Amino acid sequence: MIERLKIAKTRLEAMNSFQYLGDRRERLPLLGDERDHSMARHNAILTTKSVLTSNYVNTLLIFVPIGLFVGWFQCNAKYVFFLNMLAIIPLSSLLSFATEQLAFVSGPTIGGLLNASFGNAIELIVGILALKRGEIRIVQASMLGSILSNLLLVFGMCLVTAGIRRQIARFNVTVAQTMVAMLALSTASIIIPAAFHFSVPDNKISETALLQVSRGTAVIVLVVYLLLLVFQLKTHKHVCRDVSESEEEEDREPILGLYASIFVLALVTVFVSLCADYLVGSIDDLVEEINISKTFVGLIILPVVANAAEHVTAVVVSYRGQMDLALGVAIGSSIQISMFLAPFLVIVGWFISQPLTLYFESLETVILFVSVFLVNYLIQDGASHWLEGVQLLALYAIVVLAFFYFPTQ
Repeated sequence: MIERLKIAKTRLEAMNSFQYLGDRRERLPLLGDERDHSMARHNAILTTKSVLTSNYVNTLLIFVPIGLFVGWFQCNAKYVFFLNMLAIIPLSSLLSFATEQLAFVSGPTIGGLLNASFGNAIELIVGILALKRGEIRIVQASMLGSILSNLLLVFGMCLVTAGIRRQIARFNVTVAQTMVAMLALSTASIIIPAAFHFSVPDNKISETALLQVSRGTAVIVLVVYLLLLVFQLKTHKHVCRDVSESEEEEDREPILGLYASIFVLALVTVFVSLCADYLVGSIDDLVEEINISKTFVGLIILPVVANAAEHVTAVVVSYRGQMDLALGVAIGSSIQISMFLAPFLVIVGWFISQPLTLYFESLETVILFVSVFLVNYLIQDGASHWLEGVQLLALYAIVVLAFFYFPTQ
């Protein structure tokens, strides 16, 4: 009796899952399975649509295949550079989106580490590719340019847009003072190698010693950056957490799951690497053709384009009054570049035998010092207004003008 019940149960389960046709017992999916497959396809389409419409700059994705095409066939350097530059803009947006989604489903601590690692992934990829090609000047200029564009251009625009809706914009004083200290340390890590270079008379000894000083400084700064992450994610996370951001996250649900986020992140990283490789490879011919310096390309053009989507996001959230979040995007990105990305690339150069140092030219060092000094002065009281934003934008315009006429090297 028990055996008959088992056989009947097995047949019932089979009939619920499949239809039998004749003696051949060919099995076809029932209508319920077709609905499941249809629903899965529908969900996949909706997810893809959500990813592609996550930012308006994703309309520029059409330039990705075009940029790869002109790069593969080695077309004119101007076309290769500018088309791949346009392709990197939406890829940067998708990279940030995938990182945020992965961080959202991974929890606050893992998510914070992901944002700290991939927050400036475009600069990291471009820097590594340029370093492999021996483009030391491009690497240094792009690092400095990213710091300046975040400190002056992005943060200046944030203060101006915040001043449209309120006379005084306020942010977390503790976080602001911590950022001030970190900016000062990161600036010192660049000023000291420059002072060392000018203090040692023998060029041969100077170059060798400068490389050792830069590598040692890079290791020290990286350790301090890791301690900063511990401060932000563990010991003082209640202070560093933006209240307005927390309220939004409570009502927000992830669009991508864990595996989908990893897949999108990996896929976009591959396309970014391809486009960035063609872009970096075209710089030498570009500067000869249009008679501009590599410094201007690396310091002004690349940083603005690489993080265009993130810059817009910072301005939008500052307009909404979320100044702590805007401060984290603008000033936080500068700290991440100066305390993680630049030292990390020095270490990478060490391993691949590329003599990348933290020494910058005198003009660049002075500009960085003045920029950090001005930003430190403006944010240390935890309040700002639109005129302070205008001051930062004016300084950035002066920097652009100076490097536009900087002699071609």
